[in-house]
Amino acid sequence: MRRTPLPPDALDDIDRALINRLQDGIELTSHPFAAIAADLGLSESEVVERVALMRELGAITRFGPFLDAKAMGGEFCLCAMEVPEARFEEVMTLVNAHPEVAHNYERIHRLNMWFVLACDRPDDIDKTADRIEAETGLTVLRFPKLKEFYIGFRVNA
Repeated sequence: MRRTPLPPDALDDIDRALINRLQDGIELTSHPFAAIAADLGLSESEVVERVALMRELGAITRFGPFLDAKAMGGEFCLCAMEVPEARFEEVMTLVNAHPEVAHNYERIHRLNMWFVLACDRPDDIDKTADRIEAETGLTVLRFPKLKEFYIGFRVNA
């Protein structure tokens, strides 16, 4: 589903601090949100509720681990498509049905759909992109990663 932009006041300072804190990683324990809650002066249940609400609002679109496919023998590839506006929802549904699709974003550009393929094996990138082309009848442009950059993400509180 396509989302409308959130109003600037949709998140409070605690939400923004939580987003920033989550960027620092989560400890793998039986209570992974306990340390985050302590850092922010919240209860563990408040942290869980805030993350769930931010997901529901669309302030965060994904919450989960970042796995390095290449370190595990796989590969990532940024892909783009030129999707006719009248077919956007249909094509988005077809693309997102593939478990290899890690992210999918609409852009206001001729290439209006951008997504990332994360595959167990490097040769599965082309196989998955070829399947998407066959299902949609549209070309999938492939932009393989040449170099990794970590830019970090912080929200002003």
